[in-house]
Amino acid sequence: MIRKIKSSLFAEVFLITLTMLLVVSFFIYAVLAVLLPKTYSAELEQALDRQARDLAGELSRISMEESGSLFDRFLRNETIAYLELYTEQGIQLEIPSGSAESTGTASEAVAVEAEAVTEMSYEEQAPLLSESYWFSFQGSGERCMLTVYGRAREAAKLQKSFSGIFPIFLGVMFLAAFGVSFLYSRLITNPIVKLSHISKEISSLKLEWKLAGDRQDELGVLEKSLNEMSVKLAETLKELREANRQLALDMEREKALEQARLDFFSAVSHELKTPITIIKGQLEGMCLKIGVYRDRDKYLARALEVTNRLEAMVGEILTALRLETAREDFQNQCFDCVPLIMAYLEEAEDLTAQKQLRVHTHYEGKACMNGNKPLMEKVFSNLIGNAVKYSPREALVTICIRFIPKGWVFSVENTGVSIPAQKLTEVFDAFTCVDPSRNRESAGNGLGLYLVQRILERHGSVCRVCNTDQGVRFWFEMRISGDIS
Repeated sequence: MIRKIKSSLFAEVFLITLTMLLVVSFFIYAVLAVLLPKTYSAELEQALDRQARDLAGELSRISMEESGSLFDRFLRNETIAYLELYTEQGIQLEIPSGSAESTGTASEAVAVEAEAVTEMSYEEQAPLLSESYWFSFQGSGERCMLTVYGRAREAAKLQKSFSGIFPIFLGVMFLAAFGVSFLYSRLITNPIVKLSHISKEISSLKLEWKLAGDRQDELGVLEKSLNEMSVKLAETLKELREANRQLALDMEREKALEQARLDFFSAVSHELKTPITIIKGQLEGMCLKIGVYRDRDKYLARALEVTNRLEAMVGEILTALRLETAREDFQNQCFDCVPLIMAYLEEAEDLTAQKQLRVHTHYEGKACMNGNKPLMEKVFSNLIGNAVKYSPREALVTICIRFIPKGWVFSVENTGVSIPAQKLTEVFDAFTCVDPSRNRESAGNGLGLYLVQRILERHGSVCRVCNTDQGVRFWFEMRISGDIS
């Protein structure tokens, strides 16, 4: 039974709606049955309290012998059942009466009334309200306690009425809740059930269906939208299949290009490294005046310098290849970059002195960052080396390390030079020559800035360049936690 209910949306909505209506109806009935009699009783108690206080106040201004008319008038009120009068010692006193025609005292009338109330059956008795007040008759120093009993027949009748109509209310409430729940469930679930069948068709990519779409409400708009969606989805699926086929071709083409590029780097590195090593050995022998090469020092030294440059280029090609193909994380560590920069400046001291360059450094204490120390050392040496190499004589090279909330900003600026605006976006490409007019001695191999950018990308950063009023400035940001990918 429970499984059938869970498998039917109509049954779930019907039972939930029926339960909610019954609960709300019972709650409203219980609130009315409890609060209305209590509210009415509270009003009667307030009225009784007000009348009793007025009586006590009037009694305190007259003597006990003169109070009979007040008691008689008070007892004629239909809401008053009877009165009781006690001394401070708890002795009950007779209620005085000022009526000449009275066959008995007011106390006797009160006693009769109390006895009659006591002899009434439980069903016939009306709730009694009581209030007690202390006062003193005029001319009497003894305090008396007046207890007033009031009737609450209306509250009892109201409570009895609620109890009497409960069976009728229960039947009407159940029938109404059943009918409303059935109609509401049918109205709500019919379109949803229909859409559920349509969703199964869509999940199976069966798009031949079509809804009526004759409703004017939001569900009608949904039906029309589903009809339009089926048409567009059929067209989209056709286009998607064609796009997937084209994407597969493009991926194969890209994979082939990538493999060709990797093969190119591998082949160039292998083909250049072996003969360069052999040439270097021969040139070193000539420099040592071995055999027939004994008198060729000048030219052989130059040839050795060119060979060293070629070897450096091969090394950078290999570094670029590792950066392109590596998938594992580089080992990183926390290190201070200031000693690396100062060590490179000491190595380049001869060149800076030869060109009479002014080198200014700006940093505050240590500049610790997380990263791959050998690779970052190459970044600093390439950027500073380019600034020193391409600066004219007596130029100014400024190296700055500035702390920011997320890490460090490293910048190097050299004066007396500039990069053409159209070349600013190309300086980080491989084998890019900014100024083709430079000779071989001053020009690099075109891989330095390319490696800088690739290394910084591995560290989650990027190098930027701009022309300043005095020269060219390169800079990058390095986070303290240096993410290496």
